[in-house]
Amino acid sequence: MGIFKKNPFGHILFLKRWLIRIMGAATHRRFKGFNKLEIIGSDVIRNLPDTNVLFVSNHQTYFADVVAMFHVFNASLHGREDNIKNIGYLWKPKLNIYFVAAKETMQDGLLPKILAYAGSVSIERTWRSKGESVNRQVKMSDISNINTALKDGWVITFPQGTTKPWRPIRRGTAHIIKRNKPVVVPIVIDGFRRSFDKKGVRIKKRGILQSMEIKEPLEIDYENDSVADIVEKIEYAIEQHPSFLKVIPENELKKQRELDKLRQWRQDE
Repeated sequence: MGIFKKNPFGHILFLKRWLIRIMGAATHRRFKGFNKLEIIGSDVIRNLPDTNVLFVSNHQTYFADVVAMFHVFNASLHGREDNIKNIGYLWKPKLNIYFVAAKETMQDGLLPKILAYAGSVSIERTWRSKGESVNRQVKMSDISNINTALKDGWVITFPQGTTKPWRPIRRGTAHIIKRNKPVVVPIVIDGFRRSFDKKGVRIKKRGILQSMEIKEPLEIDYENDSVADIVEKIEYAIEQHPSFLKVIPENELKKQRELDKLRQWRQDE
């Protein structure tokens, strides 16, 4: 590989590799140190094709969620079984992992700009801008960039478009799926909202057990499933369908999950 070889977005891969190594080393203890990350489904990662994979996940912080996924994906590809022990996996990271993020978020400060170079596909949100509701047309260049990222590798997206739970899935994700026919892998995360501030930069509380479950790819009929069908499948898969709230009240559900995970953590230690 030439030292100045670039990806389709013009990012120099040599520089991107070192950014991932440095940022990964700096953030590792956030998920295996004063906080712990419980992982389920690392075998799913190892069985995926190298390109045209779309990860869909619920969203709890701007940056910590996706940084944890970079750790988990690379650790899994280097043979770690549901753990991120021994950060040697960062030496040869997968360089064609991208994540979809709001352009205004990725331009707000030095850290977001570094993360953007490491793998952001930045888009302009059509429903919100600078904290206010807006209603604007989707930019075709944004859609084209997501398509390009899928052709080159893996793309992480948060289809609710917000860190608030139980919000509807954006239909644009379903349109991208119908057009590109990717392998769609659902991910369910928890604990990040309690561990970090909204941006996922400042540590809010220590001793929190975070979790990440990587589920089997969704079964999608790309030709016959409607956009509404795909949206509903995603809602159930990432456990953000309103029906999940009817089983146990939200506050009791959170409390029980936290207690169960803390008990398991103490047993493991």
